[in-house]
Amino acid sequence: MTSFDVTTHVRTELLDITDKVKDAVVQSKVASGMCFVYVPHTTAAVTVNEGYDSDVARDITEALSKLVPHRASYAHSEGNSDAHIKAAIVGSCQAIPVEEGRLALGRWQGVFFCEFDGPRQRRVQVQVIGK
Repeated sequence: MTSFDVTTHVRTELLDITDKVKDAVVQSKVASGMCFVYVPHTTAAVTVNEGYDSDVARDITEALSKLVPHRASYAHSEGNSDAHIKAAIVGSCQAIPVEEGRLALGRWQGVFFCEFDGPRQRRVQVQVIGK
């Protein structure tokens, strides 16, 4: 397993980490298998989505903010309940096939770190298994 740090700059953002995940796959020397990308944080997540048009990431964060507003009558007293809920909706892990030593992403797909309680210094873990 390998890991890398991500620095976020605002409360809610999607950061494209595709190149860092691709590097981890190359370093693993796995030709055929699976790449697991895991975020060990309760107020952050990881997703695979449109990586070509940055407006998509903005649309995702705006939609999640409308669905789960920052300020509401949450019981959790730290003021970040919305971040926990958004992270639960998006999820902490993605599994991406590896073919011929590369991530088998679709043409427009990218891997995104999803920050919901930033700015922060975060960690992403990547495990590549296979032959």
